[in-house]
Amino acid sequence: MATTTQDYYEILGVSKTAGQDEIKKAYRKLARKYHPDTNPDDPRAEERFKEITTAYEVLSNPEKRKQYDTGPSAFFGQEGARGFDPSAFGGAQPFSGDFADLFGGLFGGRFTSGTRRRRTAGERGRDVNVGVTISFEDSLKGVTTRISVPKIVQCAACSGTGAAPGTGPSTCPQCGGRGVTTQNQGFFAMSQECPLCGGEGTVIQHPCPECAGRGVAQGLRKFTVPIPAGAKDGTKIRLKGKGEPGRHGGGAGDLYVVVHVEESPLYERRGSDLVLDVPVSFAEAVLGAAIPIPTPDGRVSLKVPAGVKEGTLLRVKGKGVPGLGGKKRGNLLARIRVTTPTRLTKGEKEIFERLRDLERGTPRDGLLGWEG
Repeated sequence: MATTTQDYYEILGVSKTAGQDEIKKAYRKLARKYHPDTNPDDPRAEERFKEITTAYEVLSNPEKRKQYDTGPSAFFGQEGARGFDPSAFGGAQPFSGDFADLFGGLFGGRFTSGTRRRRTAGERGRDVNVGVTISFEDSLKGVTTRISVPKIVQCAACSGTGAAPGTGPSTCPQCGGRGVTTQNQGFFAMSQECPLCGGEGTVIQHPCPECAGRGVAQGLRKFTVPIPAGAKDGTKIRLKGKGEPGRHGGGAGDLYVVVHVEESPLYERRGSDLVLDVPVSFAEAVLGAAIPIPTPDGRVSLKVPAGVKEGTLLRVKGKGVPGLGGKKRGNLLARIRVTTPTRLTKGEKEIFERLRDLERGTPRDGLLGWEG
């Protein structure tokens, strides 16, 4: 507590002609530095904080400052040596309105006037993710599916109170229904959420047996979800406002439907293109052919050029994946797989032997030409 030997201007580090803005700025800087919350292991910091607070309480009040400037005897009276008595100026209450404005946000909003804490601002509900599996064919043409999503509903047994039927919540004995507990810090009251009631101001002595005092139960919500043509594995479809409900008036979260696409026995997807392995016989590969192949829209005829090589990709335009959002549709890429006959008839064997005799050179001529 301040004594007659202390100089409030010196304590705050300002001149006697300092204006209110300068005094306020100096106080905020020192209070932040010496506040007990930031110096939990330094008892001297708490005393220093009290001195700073007392000095500011006087110098920030024009009437008190005027009396203080007249001299110690006029300000402290005959009991000056005992220190400054706030009651002489109408009784300084913990954390007055001026201090509330001064400290707004300075220490995370933990200063209160000792009344029940103000409810927090509306909190947006959490987003919810749910998966749905569709076939490869449905991913190409689009499909509408139904999903069930767990939801929190009011407990029917206790009507959401959390208390057993015939009973109700009672006033919290630790905070007296205020929702906060307060610890005096000089001229301030440090308030925090009541640990017993969690800031609600009430406690449940006899919990509802159906919901164990939570006041809620789990139910199901059903949604119809349109999955567009061209959706790929991992596509997310957003249903705005269909997630968890908000608290204290906050908006609901969103529901995200994550699409899982089964693998296709025929097609491999490459972005907006589809790759299809197309087996061709040795004769078709050598001579060329027009062969039928499947596409998502039905069969088409594929022209295989003579002398085609293994692994060649032949494009069938516009038979790939439908484009999302108006994008151009992809293509079907027919990947040639040349099959080698393994079981030959006598006549086939004679034909291949005749072919071998007619061949000019071998495919290895260039390789052998590199021998030293």
